[in-house]
Amino acid sequence: MALAKRLVRHHQRLVFGIACRMLDDRAAAEDLAQDVFVQLHRHLATIESDAHLASWLRRVVTHRAIDAVRERKRRPVTPLDAVAEPTSAPVAEHDPLLVSSLRAQVATLPAAARAVVVLRYQRELGPVEIAETLDMPLNTVKSHLKRSLVLLRARCARLRHG
Repeated sequence: MALAKRLVRHHQRLVFGIACRMLDDRAAAEDLAQDVFVQLHRHLATIESDAHLASWLRRVVTHRAIDAVRERKRRPVTPLDAVAEPTSAPVAEHDPLLVSSLRAQVATLPAAARAVVVLRYQRELGPVEIAETLDMPLNTVKSHLKRSLVLLRARCARLRHG
């Protein structure tokens, strides 16, 4: 049991960070992170190394978050704390309004594209690692990145001028 606690402590920021950015809902991200660690406990014997563990966690939390985003679109739910509580820990930002606006725009991306953007820019994974994490062809990852960035730039430009 001590091993499980150490693994949770060591990897909780990774798992919660991805879940929080993908779901844009702190409570849902906490629930998803807990579920991922329960799933890890069941599959611990199959983990071969620390690198395999990190990759496994990224893959599982991202896929579970994509499923949750898709489910939410089928049955939209507005969390009660959506206005009162920030969705992530405060970070030293230059322009909090711009950061908040950009996060809101990322939250509107389709689930798979959002996962690619979050893994690339929050977790700083390269396209090859993202492709492996999401079991997605490399060119699909690159297409998601390119289209998402074009879309986000256009939306931000409209917000600046409108």
